[in-house]
Amino acid sequence: MAVRRATGKQGILFISSAEWPGADTSIHMQMMRHLDRRRFDVHVAGPGGPSGVQSEGYKALAAIPDVHLREMNFGPSMFYRTSLGKLSQLLSIPATIFSFVRMARYIRSQRISVLHATDRPRDAVACALLGRMTGAKSIVHVHLKCADWMGRPLRWAMGQVDALIGISEFVARSLRDCGYPSEKIHVVLNAIDLRRWDPAIDPSSVRREFAIPEGAPVVACAARLFRGKGQAEVVRAIAALRQEFPDIRLLIIGRDDFQVMRTSFTDELKELAASLGVTGNIVFTGHRADMPALFAASDVFALPSFEEPFGLVYLEAMAMKKPAIALGNGGAAEVVEHGRNGLLVSPDRPEELATHLAALLRNPGLRARMGEYGRRQVEARFTAERMAADAGRLYQELARVPPQQPVAVPDGVAG
Repeated sequence: MAVRRATGKQGILFISSAEWPGADTSIHMQMMRHLDRRRFDVHVAGPGGPSGVQSEGYKALAAIPDVHLREMNFGPSMFYRTSLGKLSQLLSIPATIFSFVRMARYIRSQRISVLHATDRPRDAVACALLGRMTGAKSIVHVHLKCADWMGRPLRWAMGQVDALIGISEFVARSLRDCGYPSEKIHVVLNAIDLRRWDPAIDPSSVRREFAIPEGAPVVACAARLFRGKGQAEVVRAIAALRQEFPDIRLLIIGRDDFQVMRTSFTDELKELAASLGVTGNIVFTGHRADMPALFAASDVFALPSFEEPFGLVYLEAMAMKKPAIALGNGGAAEVVEHGRNGLLVSPDRPEELATHLAALLRNPGLRARMGEYGRRQVEARFTAERMAADAGRLYQELARVPPQQPVAVPDGVAG
């Protein structure tokens, strides 16, 4: 019998099935990086790939220092599969069951006390099931408003776990409105890693790339491309401002989200721009990895997204000392302070978007003051270290148990 010695640290297992890292997984990876290793042992159940090929999600997790990464079979994903495809996926269920049993043994052998998953359905269900199998406390981290879009498996899992984390007070309220008990709901505000966001970056390369005239005002709008994000409203605002700012440029940054819209929203936006006579004022950049440079080349960030759950991109703009304009509903209002680091548009007065843009573009001093305040707010309230510390306090609250004694574990039982 092999004996595993307790380290005196609390074991945390993150559950991440994402084969391609998204905003939710990036938040969890920041937590993994910044949890205090003097207090926590960090473990991750990550996605495997076909025939031993590591997925991009697994590679991203493997790049995080000082984590114990285990590959796991999360079961079939049924999204956008044909009936035949779904049937073939069901054939993998025995391997999935074996993987769950193996992971449960690992959790027990490593004395992991808390399981932490995203609100991706497979992650949440895995978290709830493994919590039941092992007795570990379980958390589902909710990144979107609780509403009818959530399917039965996710809603079931959220009802079974010990705690729910909302990324904003807005998301937390939506969980209460959906009937989840208040004592189970916690708020851990999102954050960013400030090391990536340097306001001193030279903007000239981006301006040259897109042939932006010298001195022309630039508005950035970065998000996945679908109607709810509000890019069309920004295009209309640019049309309203073009007479006063004939050289104005709007950078629409991001790619089409075909999971939300089955057609190209890029094409729809281009048709809108042509109908408004502002085709020459709009730049579609596509997906970009150099977001700090794009923000550096911009004067204002605008994203009137409807009921945005939080809006990491507002923090990114603020970190680059750019004022942000958001819709005054959802979680964005918890990030953008009206008149201090940006401006909020009333949901029932969309014309305010053009008014707010004009006010900022006319007043460089106001932009500078808002930019400085926004950077200070990110440094004070929205760092990855603060976010990880908030999560750490919840982990300890959930697992208020004395240090456990060493246990005997049969050789090889952890797989």
